Amino acid sequence: MYLTQGLHRMAQQQPHALATVFRDRRQSYAQMTDRVARLAGALQKLGMQAGDRVGLLGLNSDRFLEYFLATWWGGGVVNPVNIRWSVAEIVYSLDDCDTRILFIDDTFLPLAPAISASARVTPLLIHVGDGPAPAGMLSFEQLIRDNAPVDDAFRGGEDLASILYTGGTTGQPKGVMQSHMNLWSAAVARVADVPVPADAMTLHIAPMFHLAALSRVILISLIGLPSVFVPAFDASDVMRTIERERISDILIVPTMLQALIMHPDFARHDLSSLRSLTYGASPIAVPLLELALKALPNVEFTQGYGMTEAAPPISANGPQNHSAEGIANGRLRSAGRPGLGVTVRIVDEHDNEVACGTVGEVIVRGPNIMLGYWNKPEETAQALRGGWMHTGDGAYMDEDGYLYIVDRFKDMIVSGGENIYSAEVESAIASHPAVAVCAVIGIPCQQWGEAVHAVVVLKPGNQAADAEIMEHCRRLIAGYKTPKSVEFREALPLSGAGKILKRDLREPFWQGKDRSVS
Repeated sequence: MYLTQGLHRMAQQQPHALATVFRDRRQSYAQMTDRVARLAGALQKLGMQAGDRVGLLGLNSDRFLEYFLATWWGGGVVNPVNIRWSVAEIVYSLDDCDTRILFIDDTFLPLAPAISASARVTPLLIHVGDGPAPAGMLSFEQLIRDNAPVDDAFRGGEDLASILYTGGTTGQPKGVMQSHMNLWSAAVARVADVPVPADAMTLHIAPMFHLAALSRVILISLIGLPSVFVPAFDASDVMRTIERERISDILIVPTMLQALIMHPDFARHDLSSLRSLTYGASPIAVPLLELALKALPNVEFTQGYGMTEAAPPISANGPQNHSAEGIANGRLRSAGRPGLGVTVRIVDEHDNEVACGTVGEVIVRGPNIMLGYWNKPEETAQALRGGWMHTGDGAYMDEDGYLYIVDRFKDMIVSGGENIYSAEVESAIASHPAVAVCAVIGIPCQQWGEAVHAVVVLKPGNQAADAEIMEHCRRLIAGYKTPKSVEFREALPLSGAGKILKRDLREPFWQGKDRSVS
């Protein structure tokens, strides 16, 4: 149960099989294994010891996969950096888990000076690109050329494999620790539940700092099939790649699907090779699904529900419910049923299981559940109390085991597939000198599922415009976390204990909806 096992098997059994495709670069499993072993040797020479963290700030590519595998081959732990973060957020994630080696590609080179200047320990920077490395950086390709391959460290099982940062309920991101067992078991269970055809060609579209994308690339490399990459989502580029490489399998979020089928050139591309489309991060709107089913009549649709802490699969809603029958019987609205190896319960506030049809909190256990949060023992204990991962999602389960998500107990907003914790945004707003108190909620958004909405109470005698609040936030947090709308009030609704009643704030926006979150 180690994440480099697929490389060993393919190098031994099918060394000349296609491993990766990125633009005009194509390489076999034998070639990739050699590059990974050499890069692992380079990392060890640079000081990476067993369990040390190594980061990458960059767009998707074949080199991103090599970074994952080489870090594990050399005994390290990956810390892929959220490319949508501000410099302050990036530096926090590097400092928090003491990441001292950082790969950075051409797109993000302009951020390098600020990262180096503000990090607690200046990271050693490795340029991921085709041209010469900038001054003060090492070259990814040169390191591979100059170093001999080393033996695999064979870390696996409960050894730490990755730290992926997710939003924090206290205003700071949390580093989710996943072991080799967590990631390996999630991939193997998925393959057992939904077998991948031997001739599958998978296109990786979602950003690889997300665990959904990382888990898919792990799955494909473990079973030894080709991985095709595009740097980032661009509808035209995705359609051209599907057509050129005869892609059969993709994972996207609903907003990407909408952009594809609504693109003016959609009908001009031959997408007939597509057989499987998995989407996640948010439910799909019925009108969009109906359009997609007509546009892609030979494609099987599956919704995945999960979270970073679960590596990420919790349940899946398969092709049988993405149909006219699924729309009619309501199963389309479900998050599906738990997969192999995953046990799910719906419980009340005392963790007692509730009856079918009763709303409670989704709790999960299985070999895919995280080790905990990096350096956050109290939050780890709270999340994993009783041996179950407490998701913070409110749901009910029907008599056939289908989950229906109806609310989010934790103050999290999901916008365009990104998790946004309200505490992070509230912390940024509260630092504005005119703000007395604020609350951040998610409101319906046709394009992104949910949009960030701020409700602000100003200090007596102070004034501020909504644009001013937004710009203030934009300087402190990532753009996708910045409020898209700001509402000013004289006071916020409070409970008897003085807690802000966010459900009351959300209720007017979600009237007429069958759920209070997207």
